[in-house]
Amino acid sequence: MHTPQLFTPFKVGSLTLDNRIVIAPMCQYSAENGATTDWHLLHLGTLALSGAALLTIEATAVLPEGRITYADVGLWDDVTEAALARTLKGVRRYGLMPIGIQLAHAGRKASSDLPWKGGAQIPPTHGNGWQTVAPSALTFDPKDNPPLALDAQGLARVREAFAEAARRAGRLGLDFVQVHAAHGYLLHEFLSPLSNQRNDEYGGSLENRMRFPLEIYDAVRAAFPADKPVTVRVSGTDWVDGGWDIEQTIAFAKALEARGCDAIHVSSGGLSPAQKIPVGPSYQVPLARAVKAAVKMPVVAVGLITDYEQADAIIGTGDADLIALARTILYDPRWPWHAAAALGAKVKAPPQYLRSQPSRYRDLFI
Repeated sequence: MHTPQLFTPFKVGSLTLDNRIVIAPMCQYSAENGATTDWHLLHLGTLALSGAALLTIEATAVLPEGRITYADVGLWDDVTEAALARTLKGVRRYGLMPIGIQLAHAGRKASSDLPWKGGAQIPPTHGNGWQTVAPSALTFDPKDNPPLALDAQGLARVREAFAEAARRAGRLGLDFVQVHAAHGYLLHEFLSPLSNQRNDEYGGSLENRMRFPLEIYDAVRAAFPADKPVTVRVSGTDWVDGGWDIEQTIAFAKALEARGCDAIHVSSGGLSPAQKIPVGPSYQVPLARAVKAAVKMPVVAVGLITDYEQADAIIGTGDADLIALARTILYDPRWPWHAAAALGAKVKAPPQYLRSQPSRYRDLFI
């Protein structure tokens, strides 16, 4: 029987993946002072049994002030590292896939409340808030407290924090690191001319706006084990006239590839409330397709990929090398099982669950 492209193996750097389904990083807003909790053990443990090929731990702040909310995961000291080590020990005991982590700094979108409490920015005078930083002293929302523009010392602190978090990720034995340069957070803020209005070597031209994100990539790559992949997540466009767009994304992707980046994950938006996003099935896939046409490194597509045939077609037509699931797999943690059944493929499952295989899908499980 023909094997659907969605269930063919693939390599990202040194990692050999069983199929083309990866789990995108998804914030849970359930940490305590940056430390993972039992919620993360349950959440990640469930996803690690899903049949996907790769699991990415949520956006993990490299500094306390780099958290989106006061309940975000961090990896900035021995306490947060020990908490994540405990979580990983439990997940790895039965998990069936490689695990990586997304390292992040929220920039001007930090110091926010939990999404289910409205998500508005919390002022620095509040107990759960703090002073934000950014490339320029420009707010995301007019009601927000203005961020402080990072000076040379601040840039150095952020750069070293990313490197230190990557070293900690290496000690934890994580299989890959993803640098978060999307969704309007700090590195994306440097890339976009809407949020970066600096007049030094980090602002103005495209080359200058890419400089700090590329320095962060270089710092992470140097600090993480050389035999393990480092990838980057980007927003392919701001969806705002005059902002970051796909042509600039391609230039950034080429610069990353020249530095040895192992894969690029193409999302979009998040930088401006003025964004006009044409939301619909596969709405971000054209962005991934454009990047894939310009680079040789693996490209990941994401965004309203919910249907099995839809996902297989994205891989089969060459629009992307991998597809990422986020809300889809939260809603249906066995989505890869169901996709394999529908497409006539096989998928890994823990032995404790083998007897769950429906009789009409014999030989579904590897």
